[in-house]
Amino acid sequence: MAEKRGAVDPAIFEQLQERVDQDSQVRDELRDIIQTLEKQGRSAQSILSRAHSTPTAELPEVINAAEGAIRYEIDAVGKLAEASNNHPYYKFNGIWTRQVQDTVFTILFCGYLGGYSSDGSDTKAGRLLTIEEVGSIMNVPVNLKDKDSFHLAIEEYLQALISLIDELARLARNSVTLGDYKRPMQISQFIKDVHAGFQILNLKNDSLRRRSDGIKYRVKEVEDVVYDLSLRNLVPGEEGN
Repeated sequence: MAEKRGAVDPAIFEQLQERVDQDSQVRDELRDIIQTLEKQGRSAQSILSRAHSTPTAELPEVINAAEGAIRYEIDAVGKLAEASNNHPYYKFNGIWTRQVQDTVFTILFCGYLGGYSSDGSDTKAGRLLTIEEVGSIMNVPVNLKDKDSFHLAIEEYLQALISLIDELARLARNSVTLGDYKRPMQISQFIKDVHAGFQILNLKNDSLRRRSDGIKYRVKEVEDVVYDLSLRNLVPGEEGN
């Protein structure tokens, strides 16, 4: 009598295990690069944090140092893009999206402070780099739809922009400590403009929508700083703008 077999062939699960092992090897390979990117990101953010204790006149030194540190981030992003393009983007992008957002944040913050002048002229503070400008700085495509490969997603840009707003709200308060009463006015207008822009968006991403809801609190925080300055007659006049 023939040996009785089960209804399910065990080979099915053996093949599945092989694929799981392959995916694990890919993740391990990518994580090595991601850890390097994360390290470079911390270094760049450490330099940019000096803006909170640096007078405006001395910011060019901070900006130059930050741009140098961000170049190492960009190098790591390039290696990540090269490695990840050998695999389906949407299968693995979740393991590096936070680090990419952090990279975008450092670029946006540096750009706001006056870095990344596109025309070679003197740097100008208060500028919001577009997603296309950020993609160009990072040397990666933006919001790809026609192929499954590494790119900067709109959600990553928006998440980084919200992080920028959080950082600027803190910068507004610290600027007052430094005796710079003009910067909070500039930050207040910038955050209000960004808040108005987010209100135009119909966001489907739950995390992004929840974080964007918090921008209104940052608007109020900076408005309170400006209001306090006005009570103390410290708001610069038109000639100081």
